[in-house]
Amino acid sequence: MTNPMKNMQQRAAAFQALDAKDKQRAVGESLINNAIYILLVIFVIYTYMRNHKFISVSSVVNIISLSAASMPIALGIGGCIVLTGTDLSAGRVVGLTAAISAALLQAADWGNKIFPNLPEVPIPVVIIAVIVVGGIVGVVNGFFVAKFQLHPFIVTLATQLIVYGVILMFYMANGNNGQPLSGLDKRFSDFVTGKWFAIPTGSGQSVTVPLYVLYAIIMVAVMWFIWNKTTFGKNMFAVGSNIEAANVSGVNVFKTTVLVHTLAGCMYGLTGFIESARIASNVANTGLNYECDAIAACVIGGVSFVGGTGKISGIVTGVLLLRIIFVALNFLSISGNMQYVIKGLIILIACSIDMRKYLVRK
Repeated sequence: MTNPMKNMQQRAAAFQALDAKDKQRAVGESLINNAIYILLVIFVIYTYMRNHKFISVSSVVNIISLSAASMPIALGIGGCIVLTGTDLSAGRVVGLTAAISAALLQAADWGNKIFPNLPEVPIPVVIIAVIVVGGIVGVVNGFFVAKFQLHPFIVTLATQLIVYGVILMFYMANGNNGQPLSGLDKRFSDFVTGKWFAIPTGSGQSVTVPLYVLYAIIMVAVMWFIWNKTTFGKNMFAVGSNIEAANVSGVNVFKTTVLVHTLAGCMYGLTGFIESARIASNVANTGLNYECDAIAACVIGGVSFVGGTGKISGIVTGVLLLRIIFVALNFLSISGNMQYVIKGLIILIACSIDMRKYLVRK
């Protein structure tokens, strides 16, 4: 005859063992899912040990400034990823709008103006112009993706080539012969890179935080509102989660897809406007591979290629983390060539972790 008390003890022991295994599995999953953040913390500590200036006020302000400059393109491309797509044309649109901004806002007394007879153009007009140009490219991308069910990779690869061709022709206009567009009007430079406020670093010195950091904060707030508080934002996540279910639920999939890409294009245009003044000397390759950094930042920040998942706060976090990595690599004197290898590995690892999360949930 079996002992009931002994059976109860055995079952309790088995339950405790099973619970312990579940806890171990949960800890293991958490470590894998957060592997990038853990490695980042280790990397930051290592960089600081090698070079204490990495955590200085000037370095932190530099990281924030660089993050702000690349924030709009990441905010734009994040919506495309939510729709299970991407946008390879983003960097070239940044280059085109940067060129337009520089050409329209060159100083009147600059000897190599690409449009020598152009009168002084108000800055708001230029902002509208770059938003429209970026938006047009976005409309084209969204239309072909939604209307013909083409993969965003193919569509944006095509528009990337088209936009790059337009850039090359633009730099050859009026006998410019591909020369850099520089000599920007001071009012343009002051509007973008002028002083917002200064942070003292000691010894009577201070570090200036540029105005485009403020603009980036405003764009983050606007995009957060669009994603979280509007019907368009809800529809975007619905289409990204399940396009057929969204269609059945009455969501206009065509309109939503076009609007997401259009909004992304507008953000690329604003990135180009900021970048034009920030780098001061624009060339045909301005914006090259910017989309790679933006995609990596979004994936690190939790915007899933599976679709329907992502937060603006995650994108902001991803941009900051990625910029910390790049600045740290410079402090460690890692060559620019090797940095491309590291960028590629970051994207590969982040996407692998993201897909693993999806497969585990499935």
